[in-house]
Amino acid sequence: MQMKNTKGVGGLIITEEVLVKMASTAALEVAGVAGMTALPAEKTGILSKVVPPKAVRVSTKDNEVVIDLYIAVKRDVRITDVAEAVQKNVKETVQNMTGNAVTKVNVHIADIQFEEAAGQ
Repeated sequence: MQMKNTKGVGGLIITEEVLVKMASTAALEVAGVAGMTALPAEKTGILSKVVPPKAVRVSTKDNEVVIDLYIAVKRDVRITDVAEAVQKNVKETVQNMTGNAVTKVNVHIADIQFEEAAGQ
């Protein structure tokens, strides 16, 4: 999946991998986010090919972007506040960096971190 922009003399292509990195980085900047969490592998297709799990899914159509994020939150946070902050930061970051409209940022709380990692 790629976003294409053909304004001006040449062309610009932003790959899905770049959009995923932008969204992941923006989500991890939000206080209360413990990390990104991949979903279990899915089976698709005729041959039941196993698709590797992803923590961020991006779909583009007509230079509009829809992002699904699967995150783990820290304990003792208000989940709705964290999710709203993630939506806002991801949307602003991707729109500012690409110039394309982000129509939806769906935040899925896939895990919660109860214990602090050693050394923190």
